[in-house]
Formats: sequence, structure tokens, C-alpha cells
Amino acid sequence: MIDTLELVLMLLAAAVLVVVAFRSLNLPPVLGYLLVGAFVGPNALRLVRETGSARHLAEFGVVFLMFSIGLEFSLPRLFSMKRVVLGLGLAQVLATTLAAVPIAMLFGLPWSAGVTLGGAIAMSSTALLSKLLSERLELDSKHGRQVIGVLLAQDIAVVPLLIVTPALTGDAGEMAIKLAVAALKAAVVLALVLFLGQRLMHAWFALVARRRSAELFMLNVLLITLSLAWITEQAGLSLALGAFLAGMLISETEYRYQVEEDIKPFRDVLMGLFFITVGTLLDVAVVIRYWPLVLLVLVALLAGKLAIAAGLSRAFGASPGTALRTGLWLAAGGEFGFVLLAQAREGTLPAEALQVTVAALVLSLLIAPLIVMASERIALRLAPSEWLLRSMELTRVAAESMAVEGHVLICGYGRSGQYLARFLEQESVPYVALDLDPERVREAAAAGDTVVYGDAARRETLLAAGVMRAAVVVISYANTDSALRVMHRLAQLRPGLPTVVRASDEKDMERLTGGGAVEVVPETFETSVMLASHALVLLGVPFARVFRRIREIRGQRYELMRGYFQGISDAADALDEAREPRLHAVTLAPGAFGIGRSIGELNLRVTGARVSALRRRNIRAMHPADDARFEAGDVVVLLGVPESLALAEALLLKGGA
Repeated sequence: MIDTLELVLMLLAAAVLVVVAFRSLNLPPVLGYLLVGAFVGPNALRLVRETGSARHLAEFGVVFLMFSIGLEFSLPRLFSMKRVVLGLGLAQVLATTLAAVPIAMLFGLPWSAGVTLGGAIAMSSTALLSKLLSERLELDSKHGRQVIGVLLAQDIAVVPLLIVTPALTGDAGEMAIKLAVAALKAAVVLALVLFLGQRLMHAWFALVARRRSAELFMLNVLLITLSLAWITEQAGLSLALGAFLAGMLISETEYRYQVEEDIKPFRDVLMGLFFITVGTLLDVAVVIRYWPLVLLVLVALLAGKLAIAAGLSRAFGASPGTALRTGLWLAAGGEFGFVLLAQAREGTLPAEALQVTVAALVLSLLIAPLIVMASERIALRLAPSEWLLRSMELTRVAAESMAVEGHVLICGYGRSGQYLARFLEQESVPYVALDLDPERVREAAAAGDTVVYGDAARRETLLAAGVMRAAVVVISYANTDSALRVMHRLAQLRPGLPTVVRASDEKDMERLTGGGAVEVVPETFETSVMLASHALVLLGVPFARVFRRIREIRGQRYELMRGYFQGISDAADALDEAREPRLHAVTLAPGAFGIGRSIGELNLRVTGARVSALRRRNIRAMHPADDARFEAGDVVVLLGVPESLALAEALLLKGGA
């Protein structure tokens, strides 16, 4: 037990350090986990002499990862994307797997090893690519939809591959029997779980949820996940299949999102341990010895997956540019490749082949963000029709904006952008809207809205949309990084053009204002303002006074509403909101250092916090002046980030000592 504890502590300490380092470099943490495993494992520094105990624990990481995929699995979503998922996605997995078989046999490996290698190489990184698509606002682009569909297909394909991979040992007759038995068992388990499990799952979760206990709810999730994993293992199948089924059953209930949040910490920690144990399989000495082969496999992996994905995308009707972008995004390997290789380590693959493949997958993941960044330039250079399509796109944008002047340029035509456009139409104010969702643009344009497909972060798109003639720009989506990119382009093209930006909450107001926004509209503040205004009117407060109060709040840039008092229910968000200003009340008991001193004398601002309000004998003064002196019994309301609040409180009570 002590050896296992020491092992886990060592791996956790290394994981914390590497995640900090890799996140600061904007690299996926999975690479850090793999490198930690490689360096502390038995083939390098030998700090970890035996990985069996950690592997046992790390298997639960795969269980929770498959459970999360099950939660994301939705039959309606699958049906709506059936052409991409069941067509392009599964074709990509099958084509890549089959293409690997003759190549593996060319190097003297059995065909079963080729199937294992092909399945592992066919995977792409769902976590990395979905994050990049979201950050680059390309989820709704043509290639973005294809990439998401293929990733979903790969996630689904992992389940049968996990069943097939362990059976790829022995002679052909035994293998066929194993596969047939595994398929029969999987069919029986799937039938029982899907037909009986759905009703039982919904009724059981309703019973547990009525007890209103977070602890009981979490225990119930763990019980169901691990129980189904155990059942499938007893049936001779994998733990991962049972976890996937558990997630799929819960995804059809109303408790899906709560379960997803509750399980995330377990999944992330245990997946980290899993990838560290995969890293221990990597023998750096063998990789160095076979480095030409590693580079050859890396090039073959990238080029082969690019050719297969782009070719299939083209066959399914995509334009050359979209097909090329899809292939470039999917060219690198993914985390499920390591899961499949870990399943195959028992003897399906020779040690050297395993080392070379793991090393090539690690390198491909490192290169993946660079390929994505260069994908647009590569597509424009290699797909001649892209220039024509781009010019047609800009022509459509220019055609909509040519006849207008002094218009509003709306960046983003989601719900907020559409509501704004309707308001502007009522006032006969012209507008031009840009959006990256082709389906939304098609339907809205057909209905008569002045919206065109275009990326507002591109210089040429803004020029075509008439930014030099526009009166104001409105960025209607709440994505701070993207909004800052758009404002950077606006500052280059037309400095001083008024820009209104939407924000999700107050923490990004300073960044957006500093980036050039004339007005920032935080959703949380505006919701509170509207709630308060309706309540005041219902209480009989004259509408003119309510309107004047709202105008004052907005005129003061929501100063009255800055910060909030944190409670126990906010603890889950403490890490994400550690830099967000909040309110903190400090009572000055007799003997406190601040009594008799003014706000100016104490110089509280040096702490980074400031006095938001002062309550004295049930009378509260908002934003007291610097000459206000503190008295015993005063309640001082401070505004600042946690560190600043601690310093200010110490200064008030003890003089900073």
C-alpha cells in the first residue's frame, strides 16, 4: 500500500508541474502527461520501477472518459449529422485502418498488428480540435462541421475497436470465434441495457434527486458508472464499454448536465494518470535508435490521414478548399490512439512497433496546433478555387453594403444580433450583418435580412462590409478573444469608429474597453437592471424615476453593480473566478487600526481594493469620499480581488501588520 501511495504521489506531483508549464505555453496537457511518464518510467530515470499499480488506477480514467463520451452521445444529434458521422466519419476510420494493414505487413508485422495500428492512427484529438475550433470561431464553418462529425464518428468507433483489439491474438480460427463471441455478448448487453436500462435509469435518478443531497447524487453516479463497467467486464467485454453505456443512458435524462459537471474532476485527474502510464511505455533509447523510422511514420501518418480525410470529404461533396482544411485539421493523432495502444500492449504489437507509433503520435499532437494555424494559408495556396470562392464571398458582402452609408455593422448574427437588427429596422436604421454559420445566413437572407457570410476578423471582409462608411460597429457575441481581434482590425482600418461589444460578465469589461470598445454591455448587469426596473414599476415607483435610475447606472458604467458577495454555492467556481472582483464586508470592532482615520489617510488603494460602501448605524453610504473617517462599529464594504481584499482587511484591522 505504501509503494502504491508513493507512486501515485510522485505521479500527481509531476502532473501538477507539467500541466502548469504546458498550459502556460498553450499546449495540450496530454503531451505533458506523456512526457512525464516517459521520463519517470522504467525506461528513463526509473523513478517509477513498476507501473502495474498505477495502471490499475489509471484504467478508471478511461472508464470516466468513455462515460463522458456516452453523455455527449445523442441519437437525435447523430441522426441530424448522419451523413457526416455515419458517412464521412466512419469511412475515414475504416479507410485509415485498412490502409495501415498492407503497410504493416510490408514491415514484417502481422495483419492483426496493422488493424491495431490503423485503429490507433485513425483517431484525432477531440479535446484539442474542438477547443481550437471554438477559439477560432470555426465550429459553424463548413470544414468545422465536418471535423466535428468525424470526431464524433471516431468516438463511436472507439467502442468496437476496444472490443476487437484484445481479440486480435492467436490463429485465424480462434480470432474469428473470439470476435463472434464478443459481438454476440456486446449485442446482448446493448439490447438489455438500452431496452430495460432507460426506464430504470430515469426512475432511479428521479428517486435519488428527490433526496436533494449532492453527496448522494455523486455516489449514485459513481455506483451506476462502475457497476455497468463491472457488468460488461464480467461478460468478457471491456470496462470502457460499460462506462459508455452508462453515459449514454444518463444522456437521455434531464440530469445529464449535472452529472457531467460532477464527474469532470474524476475524469480529468484519472485521465492524467492514464496518460502518464502510457508515457511509461515509451522507451526514449529505442526511439533515439529508430529515429529515422519515427520520422518516417510521423510523415506517413500526417500525409496519409490528410489524403484520406481530404479525399473522402471531396467525395462527399465538399469543395476542394473545405476538403483540404478538413484533412489538415484531422491529420494528427489523438488521445484515443493511446487508449487503443495501451489495450494492445499485451502482445498484439512488437515492442519496437509500439515505441515508434507512440513517439509518432506524441510528435503529431505537438505539431497539430501549428498545422491548424497554417491550414488557411495552405488551402488558399493549394486550392485554386478558394480564391474564386473568397472573391465571390467578398462580392456578396460588398453588394449588400454598397448602397448603404452611416449603417450599423453587426458582427455575429445569432439571437442577440437578430434582435438588434429587428430593432434597427423599426427605427429605419440601415445595417449589414456578418456571420459564419452558412445555414443561418441562408435562411435569414432568404427572409430578407441584410446578412452575409463572412469573418469579421478579416481585413478584406470588413472593407467589403463598408466599415469605412459605417456609423457604428456592434460585436453581438460574447467571446472576448474574438472581439479583441475584430477591434484590432477596426483600429487598423478606421481608428475612432465607435464599437459596442457584448460581454458575458464584468470580468472582461476592462479588457474590452482597453481594446477600443466605446461601450461594453455585460449580460449579467443588464439582466439585473431589467429585473430591478420591472420590480420597481410593479411596486409603484414612477416610471420616469425608474428610467432615470437605469440611465444613471449605465452612465456610470455599471459602477453601482460592480462585485458580488461570494457564498458557499460559489465555491465550485472559485478557481475560475480567482481574479474577478468581489465584495467583502469588514466590521470595525473597538480597537481596530482604522478607527479615527480617514479613507485617504489609510491609502487603501495601494492594496488594490477600494471602499464600495460604508454602513453606519443602519445607514449606508455608497462610494464614500476620501475624507470620510471610520468609527467603531462601522461596516466597510470593500471591492477587489481576493488578494487585495485580504490586504485591505489587514490594513483596516491591524494596520497591515
